[in-house]
Amino acid sequence: MKQVEVTILGQGYVLGCPEGGEALLQAAVAQVDREMSTIRDSGKVKARERIAVLAALNLAYQLADLRGQMPAPAPPRGASAPADEQVDVASLLRRIDAVLDSDGHLL
Repeated sequence: MKQVEVTILGQGYVLGCPEGGEALLQAAVAQVDREMSTIRDSGKVKARERIAVLAALNLAYQLADLRGQMPAPAPPRGASAPADEQVDVASLLRRIDAVLDSDGHLL
């Protein structure tokens, strides 16, 4: 496993990478950095952790959309979710944005 130094949102990280996977890792890092920078630059979110969570949600949504499927989340252990229950990620993201817009400050 090769060690690769990358920068995301101005912070350096050392990541493990399989041999020959450097280009793919760099492309992924660039995509994550772009997504996080877009969220930060919107001015609505300041906390790095929240920026990372929103970026992860956006990227997961984009990936699922590309695949043409939106998998339902796994139910918590010991619980069973109704088969017809589906999560509308776009609606969830709109709700998160609305809360962040109305919330004058973050944790």
